[in-house]
Amino acid sequence: MKLGQVFPNEKVNTTHGELQLHDYWGEGWGIFFTHPADYTPVCTTELSMVQQMVPEFTKRNVKMIALSCNSVSDHSGWCEDIKSFGKLSEVSYPIIEDPSRDLAVKFGMLDPDEKDAAGLPLTARAVFIVGPDKKLKLSILYPATTGRNFDELLRVIDSLQLTAYKKVATPANWQAGGDCMVLPSVKGEEATTLFPQMRIESVPSGKEYMRFTPQPQ
Repeated sequence: MKLGQVFPNEKVNTTHGELQLHDYWGEGWGIFFTHPADYTPVCTTELSMVQQMVPEFTKRNVKMIALSCNSVSDHSGWCEDIKSFGKLSEVSYPIIEDPSRDLAVKFGMLDPDEKDAAGLPLTARAVFIVGPDKKLKLSILYPATTGRNFDELLRVIDSLQLTAYKKVATPANWQAGGDCMVLPSVKGEEATTLFPQMRIESVPSGKEYMRFTPQPQ
């Protein structure tokens, strides 16, 4: 998958029944994230954390869907462990079954360095963020041995949603509410009109491209 491509509108079987991905996400944003296998320790911590953070994703109009290379019946049993570990009442987002690994192969999500008991490559920890236009906005691929930072996913969602509608970019380590950078394509009078509090940081080259502004509302 390349950035800007329409995310495949797969029909999938999940813990919430059969779903069509685009219909499930509706008019909002979507996150599709994958896991190596059910009943594995790192995955259990991740799915528990996602459930705890569902209210934060919901505030941003983001719907989550997970994939693991086991059956729905396996997922259902595993959800009991996830709820117990996280002291949760439910796992409210769907988990896709992929025992044949068809989707894992299609999306290029296999980790060749980590194998299951049968010697087959495990699914890597992929994250795909999909916009309301159903196009891929961001992808991150972690090895099976490294758990994800879901606070970072909230941060990039905030950046993606801001920069989709405002003519700014977000600098290194940006957090919501922090200063942004005016896009190089915004010049002259347009820049001063859109960003009256813009400041320019001087650099040795003398080029005025380090233009900062308070986060647009």
